[in-house]
Amino acid sequence: MKKVLVTGGAGFIGSHFIHHLLEHSPGILCVNLDKLTYASDLSYLNSCENLPNYHFVEGDICDKALIHDLFNSHHFDSVFHFAAESHVDNSIDGPEIFIDTNIKGTYNLIHEAKSLWMKQPHELHPDFKNARFHHVSTDEVYGSLGDSGFFIESTPYAPNSPYSASKASSDFIIRSYHHTFGMNVTISNCSNNFGPHQHDEKLIPTIIRNALNHNPIPIYGDGKNVRDWLYVSDHCDAILSIFLKGKSGETYNVGTRNEKNNLELCYLICDHLDSLHPRKNGSYRDLISFVKDRPGHDQRYAIDPSKLESELQWTAQSSFDTHLRETIQYYIHRYTCKTTKNS
Repeated sequence: MKKVLVTGGAGFIGSHFIHHLLEHSPGILCVNLDKLTYASDLSYLNSCENLPNYHFVEGDICDKALIHDLFNSHHFDSVFHFAAESHVDNSIDGPEIFIDTNIKGTYNLIHEAKSLWMKQPHELHPDFKNARFHHVSTDEVYGSLGDSGFFIESTPYAPNSPYSASKASSDFIIRSYHHTFGMNVTISNCSNNFGPHQHDEKLIPTIIRNALNHNPIPIYGDGKNVRDWLYVSDHCDAILSIFLKGKSGETYNVGTRNEKNNLELCYLICDHLDSLHPRKNGSYRDLISFVKDRPGHDQRYAIDPSKLESELQWTAQSSFDTHLRETIQYYIHRYTCKTTKNS
């Protein structure tokens, strides 16, 4: 791993990953390609700007000419593909950009990597014998679970939203380039991430922001939808472990067996807020408001990470309660400072 392309590196997970990568692989050149959409934020990478082994490129993975030029000018031997449209509600309101970015953009990247790395199917150029492409995906491709059971790597795909359908399609594209052309690829499917610098539209920031503004805290349906929560630093560590030690062509599910339904999570956040930033009157729980459910809302996601743990000896290092509290403290500072500046 010498010349690395990270797509979507100004996004929530991608920016955390760049910090993790540069810390653990100081001898590399890291190129961060990001379109700088509404969900991007370069401020978390300010400390990287003047590093000699970090370079930012503003651009779209759907731009074939740009992707071609980048691969041919830098000769990447490592790709970490994070770039994606990822918000389910947005995919319901406007699916086309999810098809363009998540499917066509992924195709552009893997096809350009193949063109550079492969002499012919199943024969690598000598200079790229160790080249690898890692694709970051989601547990949502598996659909919805009942009250019991877990997603494993062999769980059949059953995506239920335009977002998850587009991610499932991108997974299949990556898989096909391994089996047809012999590309060295790995795929990871993760559970819900949380941590500092996540975009405001996601569930945990939405709960905190509305609470601090004393607005109704919107919870879909009855709040009983269950998600498995993964701290972003653990996710970054798992991705690097998969890239360095995972078997080519394999998928690894990343999770922490940390299930919470949305209402339970909201209660936890409100209770922390009551302690860290008390209201003048009552509890933040009083602001919880149940709203009309999202169309096609999956009931439960839960990942079994046994393959990752047993084959690659990976274990999550984070405490959910500790890092949830730290995340809430981050958003209290972010949102209260923003309110002060705007007042």
